[in-house]
Amino acid sequence: MKKILIANRGEIALRIIQTCKAMDVQTVAVYSEADKDLPFVKAADEAVHIGEPPVAKSYLQSEVILEVALKHKVDAIHPGYGLLSENDEFAKKIEKAGITFIGPAPQTIEWMGDKIMARKTMQQAGVPIVPGTIEPIEDVEEGVKLAEQIGYPVMLKASSGGGGIGMVKCDNDEDLRKHFVSSQQRAKNYFGSGRMFIEKCIENARHIEVQIMGDTHGNIVHLFERDCSVQRRNQKVVEESPSPFLTESLRSKITDSAVKAAEAVNYVNAGTVEFVVSENGDFYFLEMNTRLQVEHPVTESITGLDLVRWQIQVARGEKLPLTQEEIMSKGHAIEFRLYAEDPITFFPSPGKIEKLVWPSSEKVRIDSGYDSGNAVTPFYDPMIAKIIVSDSNRESCIKNAVKFFDALEIDGLKTNTPLFQMILKEEDFIKGDYTTSYLSKRKVSKS
Repeated sequence: MKKILIANRGEIALRIIQTCKAMDVQTVAVYSEADKDLPFVKAADEAVHIGEPPVAKSYLQSEVILEVALKHKVDAIHPGYGLLSENDEFAKKIEKAGITFIGPAPQTIEWMGDKIMARKTMQQAGVPIVPGTIEPIEDVEEGVKLAEQIGYPVMLKASSGGGGIGMVKCDNDEDLRKHFVSSQQRAKNYFGSGRMFIEKCIENARHIEVQIMGDTHGNIVHLFERDCSVQRRNQKVVEESPSPFLTESLRSKITDSAVKAAEAVNYVNAGTVEFVVSENGDFYFLEMNTRLQVEHPVTESITGLDLVRWQIQVARGEKLPLTQEEIMSKGHAIEFRLYAEDPITFFPSPGKIEKLVWPSSEKVRIDSGYDSGNAVTPFYDPMIAKIIVSDSNRESCIKNAVKFFDALEIDGLKTNTPLFQMILKEEDFIKGDYTTSYLSKRKVSKS
């Protein structure tokens, strides 16, 4: 594997390029008109313009990307996260063209991309799932009947959904009737499918995910958990490991279940099994993300491993570099997603970064997609960078993070830096006493 095309942009594209350089692998970047001046374009060995700024006219143009891959004679394509990373048809096209897809098998992507199919598969494998429907719901009245049987509150979800899209909490029949059609239509617009399902809403819950990795030789391991409970609009903002909530016994049960889930679909390459954990320690399968996660640096920080390197090695047909017994977790790590957005409303705040000065710290890793002078455009997710703070313990991580954000200099647009500065000093966060409703409740209390 001498040359890899990166079918992505921004921070994750640059992240993959860095590992490829370390492995002496050539890289081909693809970019839209809006991204022509970004660091990842300059860092790649070759860079190809593929279209206009909207993703539908650039980064989602699978045929155009494949043409570039064939023309530049690449050996493999890395999809990063988001965009085409969980598109099974894209993965099939790549394999049919004789190019290696750096990710799981297309069939695995298809199965796990359908949340209803995923629930069925996990139930059959003995992995606990959230109480709810197993078959798709097409009609709102059918949904109301089933919700009454499950018991409110419930979560209405799109079977093909992701990133919080097509997902809404319903407290009663009126809520469900109100949101069903709009959520279904939104799911059709984003994912091409209006299949919906309903799950029991686990209140005061934690969102725990487990990093897994499998190879083509039948080996599957976990690389411990990440606590992703600090969220806004059902999207993660802060992730950490180890979770401050889990006991060692519960951690062991959840990681064992994650491996069992991966074994159920003969998982290959990097993936994440996500769970919701109740106040009393009951846990349930939420979904499986068949790609590298945004928050993978948290796992890299506590294990000392390079997950992108592992992905490439597995795609080459090699065995996993370590066995389960050899993978160790050391210290603590917390990742903060720095967004160009209003810190109170969470609305995107695109614009030009007039000034960007990262504070220097050996305890802080910065995975950024932008430099000073670049513009965060309205066409894509407004994440500017990921700030990963690691140290020997959680208390030290928090102290280091406070120093970092107090010294961070970024001008020209709004960011969520003030949000981090506030929560890092709040008692509940410091104690690790937070749930998925932490930010929404906090927002109400501050208003």
